[in-house]
This record gives sequence, structure tokens and C-alpha cells, in this order.
Amino acid sequence: MKKNSWRRIMNEYERNPLSGFYKKSRAERIDALEQVGMLDATFRKAVEENAVLPDEMANSMIENQIATYQLPYGVALNFLIDGKEYAVPMAVEEPSVIAAASAAAKLFGQYGGFETAVTERMMIGQAILTNVPDPAAAIATIEEQETKILQAANAAHPSIVRRGGGADSIRIWEIAADESIGSPYFLIVHVHVETMEAMGANIVNTMMEAVLPLLEEYSKGTALMGILSNYATECLVTSTCRIPAAALAKGTLSGEEVRDRIVLAAQVATVDPYRAVTHNKGIMNGIDAVVLASGNDWRAIEAGAHAYAARSGQYRSLSMWAKAENGDLVGSLTLPLPVGAVGGSISFHPGAQLTHHLLDHPDAETLESIIASVGLAQNFSAIRALVTEGIQKGHMGLHARSLAISAGATGEEIEAVTQELKQQKNMNLATAEEILAALRGKK
Repeated sequence: MKKNSWRRIMNEYERNPLSGFYKKSRAERIDALEQVGMLDATFRKAVEENAVLPDEMANSMIENQIATYQLPYGVALNFLIDGKEYAVPMAVEEPSVIAAASAAAKLFGQYGGFETAVTERMMIGQAILTNVPDPAAAIATIEEQETKILQAANAAHPSIVRRGGGADSIRIWEIAADESIGSPYFLIVHVHVETMEAMGANIVNTMMEAVLPLLEEYSKGTALMGILSNYATECLVTSTCRIPAAALAKGTLSGEEVRDRIVLAAQVATVDPYRAVTHNKGIMNGIDAVVLASGNDWRAIEAGAHAYAARSGQYRSLSMWAKAENGDLVGSLTLPLPVGAVGGSISFHPGAQLTHHLLDHPDAETLESIIASVGLAQNFSAIRALVTEGIQKGHMGLHARSLAISAGATGEEIEAVTQELKQQKNMNLATAEEILAALRGKK
């Protein structure tokens, strides 16, 4: 059953199967996902078995493997992205992340959800040259020989060319010598590569190593290295959302007051790097969780995102929030997201395969759009909480459950200890242990 038929499915039920999802038991959540067509029998079994990575598979993925390390895997509900509804899988250990993303998605879903735009997906390979005797002559020759360089790159990986991708163009960068750190002059050649549905690290690395001999010949210099850059400035995605101010009211604050406070908070994160780091960390809470669940390289995404945040020379917010002419709150998030829909662990990791199934097997561009929208939703929830009730109210409510488990609570004890702990002045492990001990003493 296709997930784009959700609306029809929902109308056939007197009660939305996904309603109150967080209150359901694990088995009931799985049933609900199956009812709305997200899970078939095969993947239902994978969920029930926790999409466990087989030992022999884990052993072949890394060196010196001795175990597997698990994270909680859940779904953020209510996402309407480019007109399509999603329940987005997230692998994350931090309390409140999935709840915050779902709450924001539900709110924005009433006003059109998230709209996205993706640039042409080009990955960048770098050939770094040193000891170039005549930089001007080297640059002129390399530019003249661009066709031969691209041909050599594509010959190194013909399969991507057959699929419609491959090396497309080159750019040349000069990095001046810096005597303060003893750094010499570098001539750097960027090769832009269309990697289709793959993230393409191995494709690009193979190509770059193949063109190094030619670049040495043309530059008369020494090739230091050839490798992919994770700063994918030619693979950007933007997610935007819009909401009437009246829908933002919280507690004693009017919607207009909340809107203006959100805008101010975004401005602080633009001018103050100390705030910007924490602001962007909140965005990455959502992005990393989806990237990890989808089998992509979250480390590469993190590195590229933070570099993009500093592209002006100062580290700034990745997102923007502003007041529209009609008074609406408008949000946008732009960042490099060179994720893949095929290749690497995506093709065999049970968890990654489950994620792509739950998302209806998106192509790479669609996956970028989903991930960026989750990041923007996460950012909204964090800022709104900060400028209204404070971040700790929601965090500590969920933290109480973690403390209950850490204290040794099991089964029904977890909820009982959690609720009692929320009423205490000091919410810590010692208090949780005292509550648990008292609870067990009554039995």
C-alpha cells in the first residue's frame, strides 16, 4: 500500500491509527504503522527483531569488531514535505528530539508543511599540488586540458558515466603561502562529479587519484593528494516553512510576541558564535538522527554543515527566521547535504534498509529534502521552547524516564518512578533511587 494514499486511509478510520502514537505500546505502534501502509510483513519482522546487524556483517564492516552498539530507533510523525506525508525514522539517544520534531511538524503541517529546493547534486574532488614553479603557466595549461582531465577521471569510473553521471567540470583555486604558519603555496584543482543516487566518496576518490599524474605533468609540480571534499557546496538543500503568528501563542505570550522572540533568537545566533554553535547543534540533533538511520555518513554531514555555517568568516546560524510582510513567521534552512540513496551500508544494513522502506524508497534529492525539513522542525521547537517556557521543562520531563531506568526501574516501575520524580524538587539519580526503593517497599 502506497504511503501517498494515507489521507484516504485516515478517512476510512473513525480514529487515526497514528493518533496518540507516543502513548501506545511498542507492539501497538508497529500495528499502527502497518495499518497506514508503512510496513509490509518483511519489514514488520525487521522492526520486531530490532533490525539487528548480524555478527558476520558487523565483523566485515570494521576492523577489530567485538560487538554492535545500538541506539533507540523511532519515527517522527506528522511531516508534510513538498505535499507528501512522512513518518521519518530517527536513530538517536537524546530525549525529546523525536517529540520536538513531531510537534513542530504537526504545527506546520496545518499551514502547508515544508517546501524544499535542491541544487544540482555535484560532489567535489580535490587534487592538491605543491612545488609549482610557474603557477600562471600551470593554470593556463590545466584550463586548456580540461577535457583530457575529465576524460581521465571518467575512464577511472566508467560505470557512473553509463548511469548518466561522471566528472563534469573543473575549478582552480590558488592558496597563497602563509609564512606565519610555514605553509607554502598550493594549487588546488576541483573536479565536480555527478554521482547520481550515491553519496559517491569512493567514486570521487578513484577519479581524483586517476587524474593526479596528468595534473603533475601539466603543472610541473608535485601531487600531494587527490580526495573527495566533504564541503559539498555544489550539493545544497533549502527547506522553508511558514506559519501565522496567531498559531504561535504560548502560555501568557501572544503569537506576535512569540514570533518576535523567535526572530530575535535567530538574530542572536547569527551574530554571536557562542550561541550559534548551540543553535546549530539543535538543528543537527534532527539531521544527524535521520542521516544515521538512513545509513549515511553523519560525520561528513556534520563537518560540511559547520564549515558552511562559517562561510562568511564567522561561525553563524544555519537557519533564518523572519517576520513576513503579512506578519507570518517564516523559517528557512540551507546546508550541504551530500547523502546517498544507494551504496555503502545502505545496501545491506538492516536498519538502513528499514529506514528507506519506511520513507517509501526516496531518491537522494528527496532524502535531502526530508533531512533538511527535520532539521528545521527541530530548530523551531528548540527556539520556541527557549523563548517561552524554557528548554528544561520538556527536557527534564523526558530526562526523568532516563533517571528511572538508571535507578534500576523495570516494567511498570519506570512510569511510576518517572511520574513521582517529576513532582520532586531535586530531579536526580539519588532521588530516583529513593523513589524506587519506596515503591518496592510497598509491594
